[in-house]
Amino acid sequence: MDNIKDLQAMDLSLPSPAYIFAVILFGVIGYAAYRYGKKTDHSSSKWLGITMMLYPYAISETWQLYAVGTALGIGLYVFR
Repeated sequence: MDNIKDLQAMDLSLPSPAYIFAVILFGVIGYAAYRYGKKTDHSSSKWLGITMMLYPYAISETWQLYAVGTALGIGLYVFR
């Protein structure tokens, strides 16, 4: 329990369960899109898949994670 208090004292916090769920969800969708793009030689699906797997490292807010993930998912649907 002291470790959590130490992290909070350093202004660090753990991500929420909704954030972790979104990272896993969009990572799995991105991996599937990458595999599909690689198998069918669709470069747009492949690059959107890579983007979906990597963008959570650059976003710290949960609502932004869902917004960007939804936009990339729509992009996958449109450019397939």
